[in-house]
Amino acid sequence: MSNTDSHATEQSGSASLELSSAARWAFVVAAFAVALTAFLFPLPEHVRTVNELTLTPQGQTTMGILVFALLLWISEAIPFHITGLLGTILIALFGVASFQDVIMIGFGNHIFIFFIGVLVMSSFITRSGLGNRISVYLLSRTGNSTSAIVFGFLVAGMFLSMWITNTAVAAMLMPLGVSILKEEGVQPMKSKFGKGLMIACAWGPIVGGLMAPSGAGPNPIAIGFLKEMVGIELTFVGWMVYGVPAGLLLLFPTWGILMLFFKPEMKRLKKSKEELHAAYETLPPMGREERVTLRLFVVTVVLWLTTPLLERILGTSIPISLPVMVTASVFFFPGVATTTWEKVEREISWSSILLIVSGISLGMVLYRTGAAEWLAIALLGGVGPLHPFVLILIVVLIVEFLKVFLSSNTVTATIVIPIMITLAANLGIDALSITMPAALSTSMAFILVTSTPTNVIPYTAGYFSIRDMAVAGLVMTFVAAPLVAAAIYVIGTFTGLY
Repeated sequence: MSNTDSHATEQSGSASLELSSAARWAFVVAAFAVALTAFLFPLPEHVRTVNELTLTPQGQTTMGILVFALLLWISEAIPFHITGLLGTILIALFGVASFQDVIMIGFGNHIFIFFIGVLVMSSFITRSGLGNRISVYLLSRTGNSTSAIVFGFLVAGMFLSMWITNTAVAAMLMPLGVSILKEEGVQPMKSKFGKGLMIACAWGPIVGGLMAPSGAGPNPIAIGFLKEMVGIELTFVGWMVYGVPAGLLLLFPTWGILMLFFKPEMKRLKKSKEELHAAYETLPPMGREERVTLRLFVVTVVLWLTTPLLERILGTSIPISLPVMVTASVFFFPGVATTTWEKVEREISWSSILLIVSGISLGMVLYRTGAAEWLAIALLGGVGPLHPFVLILIVVLIVEFLKVFLSSNTVTATIVIPIMITLAANLGIDALSITMPAALSTSMAFILVTSTPTNVIPYTAGYFSIRDMAVAGLVMTFVAAPLVAAAIYVIGTFTGLY
């Protein structure tokens, strides 16, 4: 977005391998050829039939369009959001659904509004200095121990990323970390402390991003699919019931792995604990803009947390998009804030919004044509008899494995969530039972720098290599998978999900 993701864009740009113009054209031509072939040449019925379930020609066409999008998403031959829009156009041109219906599925979804509201809130928190104040305060409590400072960055990133997009949080923490490293005379690429601190600027927000719907781009996508496909209205608190325990469970292992791979070469900073605390004390008093932002931020969080109570009092449904859109609008009432819409508008990643809504459209068509059901049975039809914990763990590992090949958390959610929802229906289990593990896993981008701008921002500081993150991230992924699975299974057992 902002996470989420240039705030929120999922196009990672600087960290990806640039293709030549000829190579990009080759991918574009190949992608269109695949889509056209799937449309013009239906496979024989015996090939399209899996466990007595036959893939319809419309479903095959939709899968061809999905492969078209995957080729362009993976190669980054054209911008991610343009690929999403082209996918919706092909769905209409090939007669799978009308263009009006396809657009209504995505752009008519309230998640579209939720995303805008969160990005507006993120912009004010960043511009007003409130995010920086919170970060400096948390870091002032760590002391001058280098290992404690890395932990402090993780905690700051995790806390902030619960409420604003994780990319925005990484953008706040990275300059703070760089200033510490420069004051210590740390040399880029040579210091383990530098590597650990900068990776913490990414991993802390990643962990926090899975804890609440507002933390990462894939989260509202999963909520939107659950609502559209099976009518499940997952509330803000409903998500946090699973996300918060999973995130808290990852905090200390994340710190431990950073210390294992990047144990600081110095135990303490040159600055004393008192000097670090003084850095917070010398911050100027809160200005009017900062106080307004804090109040509206608190109101937003309270409204999100009390939604079930408010629904009972008011006798109406309150989707998660409503509270943040209300408070985001209040910023622009006369005399409330000095920052104008024109300034905020420039910081909203409209490309990310286009990617999300076009992704929802593509995923819904995948579901409605039966293609998602066919894929679910073909790929995972035999997992039904497994113990719930094993099933959850398999889902988490599958999603993490797919993320190695897919260049975006949002793209991963677009493809995986509809398949998981359909699989749950075929297995006769609650859709949340395997969709929630998949949804949380789509944000766990510990391995590749290019998976999310949350990783790209600290990477651009130049203190760690792609290999540094990949090696530590691979271990982190294998540690995180069973922990997240255990958290979801235990909570799900208490809530009756399993």
